[in-house]
Amino acid sequence: MAVTGPTETTGHALADSFAALDGLLSAVERLDPEDLAGPSALVGWTRGHVLSHVAGLGTALLGQARAAARGEVVPVYASQAARDAGIEAGAGRTVAEHLAVLRALRDDLAAAWPEPGSPVWDAPTGYRAGPLSGCLLAWWREVRIHAVDALSGTAQEIGFETWDDALHAHLRQFLAVRLPRGVSVDDVAGDPRDVTVWLAGRVPPTPLPGDLPALGPWPSATPAR
Repeated sequence: MAVTGPTETTGHALADSFAALDGLLSAVERLDPEDLAGPSALVGWTRGHVLSHVAGLGTALLGQARAAARGEVVPVYASQAARDAGIEAGAGRTVAEHLAVLRALRDDLAAAWPEPGSPVWDAPTGYRAGPLSGCLLAWWREVRIHAVDALSGTAQEIGFETWDDALHAHLRQFLAVRLPRGVSVDDVAGDPRDVTVWLAGRVPPTPLPGDLPALGPWPSATPAR
């Protein structure tokens, strides 16, 4: 898909983030209770933790959208401790409870996100001291990446093939700062899509050749997995 400008990028991110959440919901519907307690692709987190994180982040960014519509700027989270506590509190939800929270979040986001082209996308927010459009891009990244993390190892596994060309291009640009000084994304050998997966801190479907540099931290205002 060709994404040529801010409005087109926003429109695509909006549509694809909903598609990602719908795909995640469809997969979670078919999970067994024991799947939730099993390990996700993220070290130290169960699948329930990942789903709780998705719901918590989505709710935090929903708050940014609502505040932007009111002309207000509010923090994304009350604190790092509150964020972490929320993830832990939601990790033990049942399948039905996870689905209820995520479905309600989907409805709320559908009502809160502005239409593509709306000036509200340029409104300031508490996320990285940037505009509301940055909140949408964060949600797009997170829901697509964590859908893979959450379902890894289950019969409902979601693969990296769900990351389309537009998301790959966005992630390569966003995550390039993780590379050491003097190294560019184009310097890393291998299939560009596998390079994107590696930049995101995940194991690509095809191992990358050669010695890979150590990656820096995730470029976020708050620690992220």
